[in-house]
Amino acid sequence: MSEELRINGRRLWNSIMEMAEIGATANGGSHRLTLSDEDRAGRDLFASWCAEAGLSLTIDEMGDMFARRAGRDKDNAPVGMGSHLDTQPYGGRFDGVFGVLAGLEVIRTLNDHDITTSLPLAVVNWTNEEGARFAPAMLASGVYGGVFELDWAQSRAAVDTGATVLDELKRIGYHGDRSIGEQEFTTFFECHIEQGPILDSEGIAVGVVNAAQGFRWYDITLEGFPSHTGSTPMVGRRNALLGMAKVVQAVDDIVHEHAPLARGTVGGQVEVAPSSRNVIPGTVNFTVDMRHPSAETLAALDASLRAVCEEVAEEIGLDLSLEQISYTEPVAFDEGCVAALKRACEGLGLSHTTITSGAGHDACYIANRCPTAMLFAPCKDGISHHESESAEPEDLEAVCNVLLHAALDVAGVAN
Repeated sequence: MSEELRINGRRLWNSIMEMAEIGATANGGSHRLTLSDEDRAGRDLFASWCAEAGLSLTIDEMGDMFARRAGRDKDNAPVGMGSHLDTQPYGGRFDGVFGVLAGLEVIRTLNDHDITTSLPLAVVNWTNEEGARFAPAMLASGVYGGVFELDWAQSRAAVDTGATVLDELKRIGYHGDRSIGEQEFTTFFECHIEQGPILDSEGIAVGVVNAAQGFRWYDITLEGFPSHTGSTPMVGRRNALLGMAKVVQAVDDIVHEHAPLARGTVGGQVEVAPSSRNVIPGTVNFTVDMRHPSAETLAALDASLRAVCEEVAEEIGLDLSLEQISYTEPVAFDEGCVAALKRACEGLGLSHTTITSGAGHDACYIANRCPTAMLFAPCKDGISHHESESAEPEDLEAVCNVLLHAALDVAGVAN
């Protein structure tokens, strides 16, 4: 296929901006939480665009949307492209959305030029990648990849209403009848903004992602005894919040022992009870996120966290509950897929570098089922999961062109 073939960058950008209007925030971001009314509206818009592009749309038991373009070899599995349309609370306009709409733009471009591929193509919107409303993250792709059981995933409760995933899928009309394991791919590519500073700071056009670091998520509860702040002596207090404070410092210390690649964060979701200024906190619920590219180091981080929590609980006299709710192993993406992406960069004359992703993505679980790789586009100052998240139209256009040529490389051209 001619290297002159290009996607329509203006159309891609306009589609991203139109999607961003659904759940738009006052400060320029997007608030489109999984299976919310805003998510339903975003899904409906994507479905309408797929219909306009002549794609056949199916929906599985987790609400994943598969939009298929036929190829000459109709019975073969498609080359998949996609990401997610849900956002963080008051998040950005590009995280996830770019990957879904880049896949759609590839297909629109092939339609414009009347190009038939040998293998079919498919664009996918995976449900609950963010994990903000339903924990854990990458929930549907995790079921697809064999990491989570379907019944367990559908029973996850929303942090805002307590409704389950299955409840909300039915409420918004996106509980499909297709088995989540039914869809196969010959190859899968996911485009995403980098969510880090490397490409932006070094002026590199494309990040070819060859691996992703693993992570462990924990829900922790420390329970002491609530009593009056004025009449209870300092000695003997069972202050659950003091226990959390010690764990916060310990996590920071543990991670620094495994610098520079280790990451660790306490918080994001913290609940303190009772909520009164003159009562010693009796119960604290909080989260911990720990990451590293090495499974062995992640195991060491896990052991250290558990030991610290037990020591703190014993020191203060607290009851401890520690549950690891998610573990994503470090992933090495398929060498053939990575090579296809690099060939596309070189053919298009685009600067590129190899990157290990610091964040989890749907592609990490999809890699359990088929050859997979990712592309990163620069984002301003590496900022993501925030309303100020920003990317330039020409940068997204360049990465989408790489996706186009890599997809054609793998799918082949029939005419």
